[in-house]
Amino acid sequence: MTLLSFRELQAQLQPHWGQSTAAQGPDVDVLMVPSLSMDQDQIDLVTGAHHYEERQLFSLIRLRDPGVRMVYATSKPLGELVVDAVLELLPGVPTSHARRRLHLVDTDDASNRPLTAKLLERPALLGRIAELLRPGRSFINCFVVSDLERQLSERLQVPLLGTDPALGYWGSKAGSRELFARCGVPHPPGSALTHNLDDLCEATAELWEAHPELRQCVVKLNEGFSGEGNAPLPLEPLQLAGLSGAERRRRLRQALEVLPMPAASWKEQLAVQGALVEAWLEGGEELSSPSVQGTIYPGPAGSVGQAGQVEVLSSHEQVLGGASGQTYLGCSFPAAEPYRAELMRHGQAVGEALAAEGALERYAVDFIARRFGDRWDLQAIEVNLRQGGTTHPYMALSAITSGSLDPASGLYHAPSGPSLHYKATDNLTAPHLRGLLPVDLIDIVAEAGLHFDQAQMRGTVFHLLGCLSQYGKLGMTCIGRSAAEAEAVYAATEAELLLGAGRLGHEGSS
Repeated sequence: MTLLSFRELQAQLQPHWGQSTAAQGPDVDVLMVPSLSMDQDQIDLVTGAHHYEERQLFSLIRLRDPGVRMVYATSKPLGELVVDAVLELLPGVPTSHARRRLHLVDTDDASNRPLTAKLLERPALLGRIAELLRPGRSFINCFVVSDLERQLSERLQVPLLGTDPALGYWGSKAGSRELFARCGVPHPPGSALTHNLDDLCEATAELWEAHPELRQCVVKLNEGFSGEGNAPLPLEPLQLAGLSGAERRRRLRQALEVLPMPAASWKEQLAVQGALVEAWLEGGEELSSPSVQGTIYPGPAGSVGQAGQVEVLSSHEQVLGGASGQTYLGCSFPAAEPYRAELMRHGQAVGEALAAEGALERYAVDFIARRFGDRWDLQAIEVNLRQGGTTHPYMALSAITSGSLDPASGLYHAPSGPSLHYKATDNLTAPHLRGLLPVDLIDIVAEAGLHFDQAQMRGTVFHLLGCLSQYGKLGMTCIGRSAAEAEAVYAATEAELLLGAGRLGHEGSS
C-alpha cells in the first residue's frame, strides 16, 4: 500500500470537521491525543503532568452528535467516574449512548514524557487504534502539534486537525512579533531573536538605550510555554544611566548570567531555540492580562495549505503568578467590557494572518491591558498556536449549556437567554486536599449544592481529578449568570472543599 505524505493526508480534512458544538453534523471518527508535547524541561515543571491529559475530556462535547465516534488516548487508564462526570453533563444525549461511541485507550505509562511519544513506541497499540478509525472519515485532534504528532499522523495515515509543525514559527515569540507588525496590532518594543548571551546582552542594551525610561524588561525563550520560558530583568537596580556603553553592557551581562528563569536549562535552550528581550509594560491605574481565542477551520476538501473560515471563540482575563509572575494559573470569562471588542478585532486580524500562512484549528493571542484614566491601552504579547489553559473551560461551558457566543458583544448566551460567565483554574492546590478521592470530592460538592445546575445555570464542573489524591490539586470551572455570581460560586466551592476535607479528617501533610 502506498503511504500518503503528511501534506496529502491534510488534504482529506473537511471544513465542517472543526465544528464541535453542533448537535448534528459529520459522520466522523476523532482520535483525541491530549499530549503535552513540549521540551522536557517544561514538562518537568508541571505537577502531575500526565493528568493534564484529562483537561481535554471536555472535547467529548463532540459526542452530542450521534454520527461522531471518539477514541481518547491517555498515558494511564482514566477512572470511570472521571469520564462519566463529563458525559453526564452533556445535554441532549443519554450517557449510555455517548459511552458506546467512546473508546478509551492508554499506554499504561505514567512517565513524565509526551503521550504521543509513548504511543509511537507501541506499534501494537497503534494497530488497535487504527482498527477503530474509518479511513477517509477520521482525524486526529491534539493539545499541541509537534513533530511527534506529525509522525503519528503519518504512521496511522490519518489527517491531523492542527497546524503543521513546519509553521510553528508563527507561534513563537519572534513569529508573534512579526505577525503583530504585519497586522497593525500594537505590541511592546523588543528585540530580534538572539542565540547567545553576548547578543542577548547587546539587544538588551539597545532596547534600554532606545527607551531609557524602562525600569524592567522581560527575557523570553522563543518557544517558552505558559510563561515558564519568561523571566523579568529589573533594570533600575543596575543604574544604567550615565554609564559608558561598555560598562552598561558589563552590568547587563552580569545580570543575565544569574537571571532566575523558571526553565532551569534556559542558557542551553538559548543556543537551540533563541531568545529575545521585550519591554516590561507597567504604569497606568489598572493592569490586566486579557487574551482572545479563535479557531481556523480547514479549507475546501482536497485543498493543501489552504485554511478556511476564521472564528473568534472567546476572550478571557488571565490569572498569572508563579516565581516570575508570568505563569498561567487560571482565567475568568469574558474579558472586561471596556476593551473586549477591540480585543476580539485584534484576534480576528491575527487569525486571518495565520490562516493565510496555512495554520489550522485553535490559536490564542495574549495581551497586556493598561488603564490611563478612561482609556485602555492594549498591547499584544504572544500568539499560541495550540489549545491552552483557556480552551477547556470554554469547552466545558459549551458542552454543558449548548449556548453560543454573540460576536458583537463577546458575551456567551444560554439558549434560555441569560449571559453566562465563569472563573476557572488548573491550580486549586491545598495540603488538605491530598488523599481525597474523586468520589469524596463529588460527595462534598453535592452536599453543598455546588454542582452545575442546568435549571439555575450556575455551579461548578471539575477537571484534573486524577491529580487530587496524590498532589492535593485539581481544576474547576465555576459558572454564573454574572461575573460576581461566578466569583461567588468559585469562593464557595473552594471553601466547601477545604471544610469537607477537614470533616473527613484530612489535615494536610508536607
